Amino acid sequence: MSQIAKEAGVADGTIYLYFKNKDDILVQFFNYKTKQIFAGFREEVDKADNARDKFRNLVYRHLEEFQRDRDMALVYQAVTLQKNELIQENIREMSKMYLDIVSEIIERGQEEGTLRRDLYLGLVKHFILGAVESTITNWLRSKRDYDLVSMADPLIDLFIRGIGNPENTGKENGQ
Repeated sequence: MSQIAKEAGVADGTIYLYFKNKDDILVQFFNYKTKQIFAGFREEVDKADNARDKFRNLVYRHLEEFQRDRDMALVYQAVTLQKNELIQENIREMSKMYLDIVSEIIERGQEEGTLRRDLYLGLVKHFILGAVESTITNWLRSKRDYDLVSMADPLIDLFIRGIGNPENTGKENGQ
Protein backbone atom coordinates (compact mmCIF):
# COMPACT_ATOMS: atom_id res chain seq x y z
CA MET A 1 0.00 0.00 0.00
CA SER A 2 2.95 2.30 0.69
CA GLN A 3 4.23 1.83 -2.84
CA ILE A 4 0.79 2.58 -4.27
CA ALA A 5 0.53 5.73 -2.15
CA LYS A 6 3.99 6.81 -3.27
CA GLU A 7 3.13 6.25 -6.96
CA ALA A 8 -0.10 8.22 -6.44
CA GLY A 9 1.80 11.03 -4.71
CA VAL A 10 -0.26 10.84 -1.51
CA ALA A 11 0.32 9.85 2.10
CA ASP A 12 -0.09 6.17 3.00
CA GLY A 13 -3.18 6.86 5.10
CA THR A 14 -4.91 8.61 2.23
CA ILE A 15 -5.12 5.36 0.27
CA TYR A 16 -7.15 3.83 3.11
CA LEU A 17 -9.76 6.56 2.74
CA TYR A 18 -10.62 5.05 -0.63
CA PHE A 19 -9.60 1.39 -0.41
CA LYS A 20 -9.72 -1.18 2.39
CA ASN A 21 -6.62 -3.07 1.22
CA LYS A 22 -4.74 -4.27 -1.89
CA ASP A 23 -7.50 -6.73 -2.78
CA ASP A 24 -10.03 -3.90 -2.70
CA ILE A 25 -7.83 -1.93 -5.11
CA LEU A 26 -7.77 -4.93 -7.47
CA VAL A 27 -11.53 -5.37 -7.23
CA GLN A 28 -12.14 -1.68 -7.93
CA PHE A 29 -9.65 -1.78 -10.81
CA PHE A 30 -11.41 -4.80 -12.33
CA ASN A 31 -14.83 -3.22 -11.88
CA TYR A 32 -13.65 -0.08 -13.64
CA LYS A 33 -11.90 -1.95 -16.48
CA THR A 34 -14.80 -4.39 -16.83
CA LYS A 35 -17.27 -1.57 -17.46
CA GLN A 36 -14.96 -0.01 -20.04
CA ILE A 37 -14.12 -3.23 -21.83
CA PHE A 38 -17.63 -4.67 -21.88
CA ALA A 39 -19.04 -1.40 -23.22
CA GLY A 40 -16.54 -1.81 -26.07
CA PHE A 41 -17.53 -5.46 -26.54
CA ARG A 42 -21.20 -4.51 -26.75
CA GLU A 43 -20.49 -1.67 -29.17
CA GLU A 44 -18.52 -3.96 -31.50
CA VAL A 45 -21.07 -6.80 -31.35
CA ASP A 46 -23.92 -4.40 -32.08
CA LYS A 47 -22.15 -3.08 -35.21
CA ALA A 48 -22.50 -6.45 -36.97
CA ASP A 49 -25.57 -7.74 -38.76
CA ASN A 50 -24.98 -11.49 -38.52
CA ALA A 51 -23.69 -14.01 -35.98
CA ARG A 52 -20.37 -14.70 -37.70
CA ASP A 53 -19.49 -10.98 -37.83
CA LYS A 54 -20.69 -10.51 -34.25
CA PHE A 55 -18.33 -13.32 -33.14
CA ARG A 56 -15.49 -11.83 -35.12
CA ASN A 57 -16.06 -8.36 -33.67
CA LEU A 58 -16.23 -9.74 -30.13
CA VAL A 59 -13.10 -11.86 -30.41
CA TYR A 60 -11.22 -9.15 -32.29
CA ARG A 61 -12.05 -6.57 -29.61
CA HIS A 62 -11.23 -9.01 -26.80
CA LEU A 63 -7.77 -9.73 -28.22
CA GLU A 64 -7.25 -6.07 -29.06
CA GLU A 65 -7.98 -4.98 -25.46
CA PHE A 66 -5.42 -7.39 -24.03
CA GLN A 67 -2.84 -6.59 -26.69
CA ARG A 68 -3.30 -2.86 -26.09
CA ASP A 69 -2.57 -3.21 -22.37
CA ARG A 70 -0.19 -6.12 -21.81
CA ASP A 71 0.30 -5.12 -18.15
CA MET A 72 -3.44 -5.36 -17.53
CA ALA A 73 -3.45 -8.74 -19.27
CA LEU A 74 -0.65 -9.98 -17.00
CA VAL A 75 -2.40 -8.69 -13.86
CA TYR A 76 -5.69 -10.24 -14.97
CA GLN A 77 -4.03 -13.58 -15.60
CA ALA A 78 -2.20 -13.56 -12.24
CA VAL A 79 -5.30 -12.52 -10.32
CA THR A 80 -7.53 -15.17 -11.90
CA LEU A 81 -5.26 -17.82 -10.38
CA GLN A 82 -5.60 -16.44 -6.84
CA LYS A 83 -7.85 -18.13 -4.33
CA ASN A 84 -9.23 -14.85 -2.94
CA GLU A 85 -13.04 -15.20 -2.85
CA LEU A 86 -13.72 -11.50 -3.39
CA ILE A 87 -11.60 -11.46 -6.53
CA GLN A 88 -12.98 -14.78 -7.73
CA GLU A 89 -16.50 -13.40 -7.41
CA ASN A 90 -15.56 -10.58 -9.78
CA ILE A 91 -13.92 -13.01 -12.21
CA ARG A 92 -17.08 -15.15 -12.21
CA GLU A 93 -19.19 -12.05 -12.87
CA MET A 94 -16.96 -11.01 -15.80
CA SER A 95 -17.09 -14.54 -17.21
CA LYS A 96 -20.86 -14.59 -16.94
CA MET A 97 -21.11 -11.27 -18.78
CA TYR A 98 -18.90 -12.62 -21.56
CA LEU A 99 -20.76 -15.92 -21.74
CA ASP A 100 -24.06 -14.03 -21.97
CA ILE A 101 -22.80 -12.12 -25.01
CA VAL A 102 -21.57 -15.37 -26.60
CA SER A 103 -24.91 -17.03 -25.86
CA GLU A 104 -26.76 -14.16 -27.52
CA ILE A 105 -24.58 -14.51 -30.62
CA ILE A 106 -25.03 -18.28 -30.77
CA GLU A 107 -28.79 -17.94 -30.49
CA ARG A 108 -28.72 -15.33 -33.26
CA GLY A 109 -26.74 -17.72 -35.45
CA GLN A 110 -29.22 -20.50 -34.77
CA GLU A 111 -32.09 -18.20 -35.75
CA GLU A 112 -30.22 -17.28 -38.95
CA GLY A 113 -29.58 -20.94 -39.67
CA THR A 114 -25.82 -20.35 -39.77
CA LEU A 115 -25.16 -22.28 -36.55
CA ARG A 116 -26.37 -25.74 -35.63
CA ARG A 117 -29.41 -25.97 -33.42
CA ASP A 118 -28.24 -29.16 -31.72
CA LEU A 119 -25.35 -27.47 -29.89
CA TYR A 120 -24.90 -27.95 -26.17
CA LEU A 121 -24.90 -24.22 -25.44
CA GLY A 122 -23.03 -24.40 -22.12
CA LEU A 123 -20.20 -26.39 -23.67
CA VAL A 124 -19.93 -24.13 -26.71
CA LYS A 125 -19.86 -20.94 -24.62
CA HIS A 126 -17.07 -22.29 -22.41
CA PHE A 127 -15.19 -23.62 -25.45
CA ILE A 128 -15.17 -20.13 -26.97
CA LEU A 129 -14.17 -18.35 -23.76
CA GLY A 130 -11.51 -20.97 -23.06
CA ALA A 131 -10.08 -20.75 -26.56
CA VAL A 132 -9.82 -16.96 -26.41
CA GLU A 133 -8.28 -17.02 -22.92
CA SER A 134 -5.84 -19.74 -23.97
CA THR A 135 -4.82 -17.69 -27.01
CA ILE A 136 -4.12 -14.71 -24.75
CA THR A 137 -2.19 -16.89 -22.28
CA ASN A 138 -0.04 -18.32 -25.08
CA TRP A 139 0.64 -14.81 -26.36
CA LEU A 140 1.66 -13.60 -22.89
CA ARG A 141 3.99 -16.56 -22.38
CA SER A 142 5.43 -16.54 -25.89
CA LYS A 143 9.07 -15.71 -26.38
CA ARG A 144 8.14 -14.33 -29.80
CA ASP A 145 6.53 -10.97 -30.29
CA TYR A 146 3.53 -11.40 -32.56
CA ASP A 147 0.23 -9.67 -33.23
CA LEU A 148 -2.33 -11.18 -30.85
CA VAL A 149 -5.22 -9.71 -32.84
CA SER A 150 -4.10 -11.69 -35.91
CA MET A 151 -5.45 -14.78 -34.11
CA ALA A 152 -9.05 -13.51 -34.26
CA ASP A 153 -9.91 -14.82 -37.73
CA PRO A 154 -8.36 -18.27 -37.19
CA LEU A 155 -10.31 -18.54 -33.92
CA ILE A 156 -13.57 -17.57 -35.62
CA ASP A 157 -12.90 -20.07 -38.40
CA LEU A 158 -12.32 -22.76 -35.78
CA PHE A 159 -15.53 -21.82 -33.95
CA ILE A 160 -17.65 -21.78 -37.07
CA ARG A 161 -16.15 -24.59 -39.16
CA GLY A 162 -14.59 -26.77 -36.47
CA ILE A 163 -11.78 -29.20 -37.15
CA GLY A 164 -13.64 -31.93 -39.01
CA ASN A 165 -13.41 -32.52 -42.72
CA PRO A 166 -16.98 -32.43 -44.02
CA GLU A 167 -15.90 -34.54 -46.99
CA ASN A 168 -14.73 -37.35 -44.72
CA THR A 169 -16.62 -37.53 -41.45
CA GLY A 170 -15.59 -41.13 -40.76
CA LYS A 171 -19.07 -42.52 -41.47
CA GLU A 172 -17.91 -44.08 -44.71
CA ASN A 173 -15.39 -46.23 -42.80
CA GLY A 174 -17.93 -47.56 -40.34
CA GLN A 175 -16.84 -45.21 -37.58
